[in-house]
Amino acid sequence: QVQLVESGGGLVQPGGSLRLSCAASRSIFSINAMGWYRQAPGKQRELVAAITSDGSTNYADSVKGRFTISRDNAENTVYLQMNSLKPEDTAIYYCNVYAPTVHSWGQGTQVTVSS
Repeated sequence: QVQLVESGGGLVQPGGSLRLSCAASRSIFSINAMGWYRQAPGKQRELVAAITSDGSTNYADSVKGRFTISRDNAENTVYLQMNSLKPEDTAIYYCNVYAPTVHSWGQGTQVTVSS
């Protein structure tokens, strides 16, 4: 039931960086795990990174070592630091709970990696 708003996307050159933010309408302290997902053109939505309430993180192999997920429970915000961006990272990025089934998605934020 928490509302999440993604921001921070944009156009960036290959090798560049972006920091995505996910602002929650209420406390996310009680949410065990949050995640960033992305959906590229013609592809299914996939999980990019997840973080638990205690700070444990997991990343898709495709972004491991380049992306860093973090959460600030006090500010009700989840972040995704994206470094060494590649054209294949181009997608709409969404944040949500990390769960087997997600029932609602926000508008996401567009990330385009291109020269």
